[in-house]
Amino acid sequence: MLRFLDIVLAGIGLLLTLPVMALLFLLGLFDTGAPLFWQVRVGRHQRPFTLVKFRTMRPGTQSVATHLANPAAVTPLGIFLRRTKLDELPQLWNVFKGEMSLVGPRPCLFSQLELIEERALRGVFAARPGITGLAQISGIDMSTPRRLAETDACMLQDLGGLKYFIYIFKTVIGAGSGDRIRQG
Repeated sequence: MLRFLDIVLAGIGLLLTLPVMALLFLLGLFDTGAPLFWQVRVGRHQRPFTLVKFRTMRPGTQSVATHLANPAAVTPLGIFLRRTKLDELPQLWNVFKGEMSLVGPRPCLFSQLELIEERALRGVFAARPGITGLAQISGIDMSTPRRLAETDACMLQDLGGLKYFIYIFKTVIGAGSGDRIRQG
């Protein structure tokens, strides 16, 4: 049921946001010269997949968890994209392909060993990673691996159609702050 909703909503989302994504792509060309960012992340069953986002940091920035990133690396357009969460729009393609869900635990990097261990202990990797979820709307980021894994596991235990739509709705209206870049 949720996978069906993912396919339908991601397809509709891709069609409806195509003009916005085209504009952001063009703006990104002027901002960094490389508007899309591709990164290998930990997926379902700990299998790698390539996540796509709009680039918010200068090309060549070290690939680390967001809370460890240098705030000076964020571009002017990137600040806007992060604040509005528009940098996540290309992930609708990851959802449509089945690598992600609209709702699930945010996919981490393979270098985030503590988070991977905590999630593995709680069975979180049985689910597809998501664009949003309980942790995101609650302001819990990857800087607290155990708390994040516990929140992810709690969300997955009772994730059904109603909660799925609640998490999406709360994300759209701006609940939570997602992964925050540390302030220098």
